[in-house]
Amino acid sequence: MNKKNPVVDRVLEQETHWQDEFQMLRTIVLGFPLAEVLKWGQACYTLDGKNVVLIHGFKDYCALMFFKGALLKDPNRLLVTPGQHQATRQIRFTSVKDITRLKPVVKATIQEAMEVERAGLKVKMKKTEELTIPDEFQKKLDAMPALKKAFTALTPGRQRGYIFHFSQPKLANTREARVEKSISLILAGKGLTD
Repeated sequence: MNKKNPVVDRVLEQETHWQDEFQMLRTIVLGFPLAEVLKWGQACYTLDGKNVVLIHGFKDYCALMFFKGALLKDPNRLLVTPGQHQATRQIRFTSVKDITRLKPVVKATIQEAMEVERAGLKVKMKKTEELTIPDEFQKKLDAMPALKKAFTALTPGRQRGYIFHFSQPKLANTREARVEKSISLILAGKGLTD
């Protein structure tokens, strides 16, 4: 078993909703030769410095997120695509019981994810121009030439980040609110996380 990272210990101790599930997932992942680091405020596991899997929680579920999940075979059809992500996939859990039941599949998936990373495989990503811009954002681009100019001046990665961010919500009013909140960032030439 690999060594626990004390920084991750402190973050996981603060988790209230999924603490038991996080600890169980952590124990499983640490059974593999992966380094435990903290990235994006989450327990992340790397192989030779490359991200392989991350533990994270949401309101209705917690999950193992595989960075190159699109390349995994998934014979049990458990991998879920979060939002509009092209590469990542999640195995979602709602209880310790779920994790216990799926432990052999989880282990096999982690092993396969490590093999994908060792092989140097890469997910073929769609180009920015191949992505569908949500209607709510397209209307703003059409109505505001300065916004359109600023958006096209962003790097392709920043453009994709905004398109994914605007596309994720199911409700139109949530998508509209995200667009409104992001206009000043786009006009300033910044990405979502700048």
